[in-house]
Amino acid sequence: MNSYKNPLEERYSSEEMLYNFSPENKFRNWRKLWIALAEIEKDLGLDISEEQIADLKNNAENIDYIKAAEYEKKFRHDVMAHVHAYGDVAPAAKGIIHLGATSAFVGDNTDLIQIRDGLLLIRKQLVNVIKNLSDFALKYKDLPTLGFTHYQPAQLTTVGKRATLWLQSLILDFEELEFFLQTLRFRGVKGTTGTAASFLELFNGDYSKVKHLDKELSRRFGFDKVFGVSGQTYDRKIDAKVVSLLSNIAQSAHKFTNDLRLLQNLKEIEEPFEKNQIGSSAMAYKRNPMRSERIGALAKFVISLSTSSAMVASTQWFERTLDDSANKRLTIPQAFLAVDAILLIWNNIMNGIVVYENRIHKHIMEELPFMATEYIIMEEVKAGGDRQEIHETIRIHSMEASKKVKIEGKENDLIERIMNDNSLKMDKSKIMEVLDPKNFIGFAPIQTEEFIKNEAQPIFDKYADEIGLKADLKV
Repeated sequence: MNSYKNPLEERYSSEEMLYNFSPENKFRNWRKLWIALAEIEKDLGLDISEEQIADLKNNAENIDYIKAAEYEKKFRHDVMAHVHAYGDVAPAAKGIIHLGATSAFVGDNTDLIQIRDGLLLIRKQLVNVIKNLSDFALKYKDLPTLGFTHYQPAQLTTVGKRATLWLQSLILDFEELEFFLQTLRFRGVKGTTGTAASFLELFNGDYSKVKHLDKELSRRFGFDKVFGVSGQTYDRKIDAKVVSLLSNIAQSAHKFTNDLRLLQNLKEIEEPFEKNQIGSSAMAYKRNPMRSERIGALAKFVISLSTSSAMVASTQWFERTLDDSANKRLTIPQAFLAVDAILLIWNNIMNGIVVYENRIHKHIMEELPFMATEYIIMEEVKAGGDRQEIHETIRIHSMEASKKVKIEGKENDLIERIMNDNSLKMDKSKIMEVLDPKNFIGFAPIQTEEFIKNEAQPIFDKYADEIGLKADLKV
């Protein structure tokens, strides 16, 4: 307990995402890359024996981290430290490990593998949030609620229709994620400055063998696309783009939690609150929106990281500069870990979200009389009244009713005032009929159904095997 621990590891992120960016996964991928490189080089005619390949494979997971750390302290170079540590346990292959490659061969290709695999984990979380939000939207598609513009009561919508707004933002992010995965390129085998000069020597000037090595190695690691050109590293725009994508997901999550926190203050909708959960150390009655606030905190962090990756991408020099390395070690994993935590919490919220329908109805009825006045004016005109005179009468009653609510703290009595005004000719029963909230929700239920069917359903149909993610929180 006497040294700093990253809270993303201790408190928030899933074990799957933590493993994806773990040293164990990174260094195992390095060795997989070295094995694949040697195998393909052998197939292309280089003097590499089956014994050497077998030695590499048999010791692929035999990683002496203490020895590697000693080598790194000596060489001040992490890749060469692991080349030597690997050679110590696979002596037959020692002379051909990393043959023709530069450090970015293992470093950058592993980064791209982790980015891809991290996005696959994020996609799984997203699919589950989309499914949970869709189920929620359909369940409450017909439930009227006050709409708000400028956080002032506006025309009614439905609880389900509002959920489609959260859902739409997330689907835009999902589409961006799908496009990113479809177009993500592997660095492959490019050499020290991207010219493959070392492989020119190894293959005696046969460029076709270099191209085969590049494409075949990329294919083995699940990448259909390979960078056509590179410097020593893959284009750092990839890092900027992926952190921007993660930032967009964080923005959508933050918008959702802002709305939920406002609704919880209105006592209309609440995030889960466990039996023994404590909202405040002093105020025993408190039911704080802890989960939503945690998402907000993590989202702000992720959004801030997008600037960091953009700075790195924009300040690279020529074919390579090393002022990206320390930044990447911090930014990329933590952006993924934080978004992973955000989506885990979001799914947890949706699994236990509570809607208080009576409270929602009460708030509607406090405002609905004002919204009904336009209808009442039109009905009065149909009954033969003068539109301007009726408007003035309704305006006066509205001002008096508003005074009762705001100044005297009493109930809205506008409808009662109108019904007791003998100058108005409208059938009183029609006034009561118009006060049904469902008369004011427009096409909200149909819009909700259509949106889920056209936009969301194809996503969770396509990834049906990923639905049902466990969403328990660490703390």
